[in-house]
Amino acid sequence: MTNDKMTTDQIRDLALTALDDLKAKDVQVLDVRKLTSITDYMIVASGTSSRHVKAIADNVALKSKAAGHPPLSVEGEREAEWILVDLFDVVVHVMLPDTRAFYQLEKLWEFDAAQERKTRA
Repeated sequence: MTNDKMTTDQIRDLALTALDDLKAKDVQVLDVRKLTSITDYMIVASGTSSRHVKAIADNVALKSKAAGHPPLSVEGEREAEWILVDLFDVVVHVMLPDTRAFYQLEKLWEFDAAQERKTRA
């Protein structure tokens, strides 16, 4: 699903660099290739405030666009509690810590992986 210019791993690395540039907190990379066909990687990160969350997500979108791989969409900018940046095969979630703790995306995908292992056994 990626364009001809960048591989999925390059897009993932670009997103990680953009997150690091603005000091995103608790960055987690989830490899979900075996769990879903909608994306290869989900990256979850936190910001310290709504402004920080928005700035981080904006930086991911800007760096991606500058690299010739503009986001498919950016959702949640108005509230800036949880912003999703869809880079096709890499989806970046930038959240406030309380929002992240409430939705627990990492645990959701860990549960799916555990269920898949049980099903195969």
